[in-house]
Amino acid sequence: MSDWREYILNEFVPQISKLTIVADPDALLTEEKLAFELKNRGFDLIEFNDPVEFRYIYELKYRAKWDQGEQTDLVVVLRIKDSELETLPYDLLNTGRKLFFNLGELFPNLSYPVIEKLDRSHLDVLFDAQKKYTPDRMGDNATKDFILRHVFGIEANLISNEVELLRELLRLHYRKITMPELLSNRLVQVLRYHGSFHSWPLEEIVPDEKVFFAFLQERWPVFLDRILAETEYTEKSLETDFKYPGPEVLPFDHQDIHVYIDNLFVEGKLTPVQRPEISAETPSWIRSGIAESSGEYDDIRTTRLLELVEKSVPGRESRHSDWLEFAMKWAELGSLVHSGCQVKEWERSQQIGTSLNNTFAEWLSDHYAALIDLPPINPAMLHHVPRMLAREMETKSNTKVALIVVDGLSLEQWIAIRQILREQDHGLVMQESATFAWIPTLTSVSRQAIFAGKIPFFYPSSINTTNNENNLWRQFWESKGLSKLDIGYKRGMGDGNVINILDDTLNPGKTRAIGLVVDKVDKIMHGMQLGVAGMHNQIKQWCHEGFLSSLIGYLLDQNYQVWLTSDHGNIECQGKGNPSEGVIAETRGERVRIYPTAELRNSVASSLTFAHEWEPIGLPEGYFPLVAGGSDAFIKEGEKIVSHGGISIEEVIVPLVKFERKTR
Repeated sequence: MSDWREYILNEFVPQISKLTIVADPDALLTEEKLAFELKNRGFDLIEFNDPVEFRYIYELKYRAKWDQGEQTDLVVVLRIKDSELETLPYDLLNTGRKLFFNLGELFPNLSYPVIEKLDRSHLDVLFDAQKKYTPDRMGDNATKDFILRHVFGIEANLISNEVELLRELLRLHYRKITMPELLSNRLVQVLRYHGSFHSWPLEEIVPDEKVFFAFLQERWPVFLDRILAETEYTEKSLETDFKYPGPEVLPFDHQDIHVYIDNLFVEGKLTPVQRPEISAETPSWIRSGIAESSGEYDDIRTTRLLELVEKSVPGRESRHSDWLEFAMKWAELGSLVHSGCQVKEWERSQQIGTSLNNTFAEWLSDHYAALIDLPPINPAMLHHVPRMLAREMETKSNTKVALIVVDGLSLEQWIAIRQILREQDHGLVMQESATFAWIPTLTSVSRQAIFAGKIPFFYPSSINTTNNENNLWRQFWESKGLSKLDIGYKRGMGDGNVINILDDTLNPGKTRAIGLVVDKVDKIMHGMQLGVAGMHNQIKQWCHEGFLSSLIGYLLDQNYQVWLTSDHGNIECQGKGNPSEGVIAETRGERVRIYPTAELRNSVASSLTFAHEWEPIGLPEGYFPLVAGGSDAFIKEGEKIVSHGGISIEEVIVPLVKFERKTR
């Protein structure tokens, strides 16, 4: 067998059985490439989570078609063991054939409790290693070492000095390679056993990229001061000034280390420091970490970021995680460009953006549907976020969660205000990531998905309004076992005294899950006449006023686990013409039009070369979007506007940030 997916795909031949029931405790069928291939073969996958929700979609979309003689290949996926299949409703068991897949069958000689924790994107490499080295049956530690060696490329026993350790950690964290906790614990255990790194905070910097980069950031000024001194570093201890223990001086100048340094500063993972005394002839990788008083540094950083993004644009076969990682770089560049740069750099970024969004649109058409049922451990889509929070609450007793939804905040605009939040609260630690919004990127579609924890298909009656969010949020948490008094929700926030505003909503001693909508950014966007650059300035000005910082700080002070996300981003677009269609469009936005039938939508699309018919993936019946492509808009030709609703990377990929307090 050349690929572990073949073992599963061989069981799926179209039109053999209209219904296939699969016990899939390890979520193998939701792996991105496998789900994509099943879709290409004509199979529809539905997870059986909630019996009522399942019955609704099953009867409406499949049973009715089968009764009319239509053929569809439906796969019902359950995260249960084979022996538990008999608990399903009789009509399903009587109609469908039954299959069972698990990791133990794919990797019979490896420890199941270890491999089940591994991100499914690593299974390809592990399967190849198993074929090549044919290991005997292994216990837990042997399996961990096998995975570290052959999947992550780490031979822990051979790491014997600071350069080797730094090189491995830089490789892992710079590339955002996901390592489960039990593997990072094993790596720390082996490193501790050697005794070479007794002063290093390995338990913190090995599993957590933010802590690792903070560890580097603390020691970068010391490295620069050593260069200035032009002598050997003195023995005086600076450890009391450090948040993280460990060696005071790191070998940044080693050739295996400094190749990463300029990229870390360019991409915003490290922050330059003031050292104007350092000579202009200093190597460029060192200069990248020195802040300039003029705009020269931003110009240099813009040029380097342009080079980086041009080389790293994902393709049609890329994973969603590749697009999320790239979107962070693209947002860093956009934040710089719209904060002021040379015209030449702006024009170059626009050219890259046009090509980039064409590729992104193609990727979405192929892969977007496969994101819906991915496990919510690292949320791929917005409706996964509350599910992830619920898991946090289940696994950690007494956890309280607060979710702040900043309506309309793009990833690029998050980058613009991130530094302001740091300056306002020096104890704030941010774990940044990104996730996919719902398409069309409208507030009533995407923001409701956040509070419902469900795909839009399940809230058809409120698809055009946000007035049902409170009920959806409460229904979600009540289904997880919380009482009505445990749940809070408030919207329309953005100014004023945080404590007074939350007085009637938040009871710190009782409220366990609170959802908050900050709509200031969306209001700024809809009143914007100065383009994205003007919007950046207004959002920064609003952030300087301190409301967002106060809100985050107050929630942290009340011992909430605090998360921030957005329902959609935005893009500066140019009018290509407003279709003359009477009243046939139910929603007439600048970036998207919604039609009650595919025929009506397609008739309008035929006369608009810049518009795309978006398949109604996960959307209610009778909801057919027509989206404007690239940076075009359904407005008067030549007019410019900042808007949302479409499928550009700026609208679809949004921030997901966890806030914590420094503990040392």
